[in-house]
Amino acid sequence: MGFFKTRKNKKFSYTPRHYKGEGNPYEIKHKFDDFRTTVGSNKGLKTKFISAWDDYRNNADKNADKRVLIIVSILVLIFLFIIGFDLSIFFSKS
Repeated sequence: MGFFKTRKNKKFSYTPRHYKGEGNPYEIKHKFDDFRTTVGSNKGLKTKFISAWDDYRNNADKNADKRVLIIVSILVLIFLFIIGFDLSIFFSKS
């Protein structure tokens, strides 16, 4: 079943006539690709999730962890406010 497989681009070995540099001048590459572990041809959803989790766990920036937790908690509170969740069920009425 080839319905869910992504197509690979064709590769040609063309070099321009007047190009005197190293590497391929037509290669499109992000400047941070050498430092990321999640960039590449990940095959499945599980592999993508595992590589993203490893990248998150090996991150040395602890301020980013706090920032992510703050953003997630704010989004959860906004969601609870939108659906009309009543917080009084957590408090006793004595």
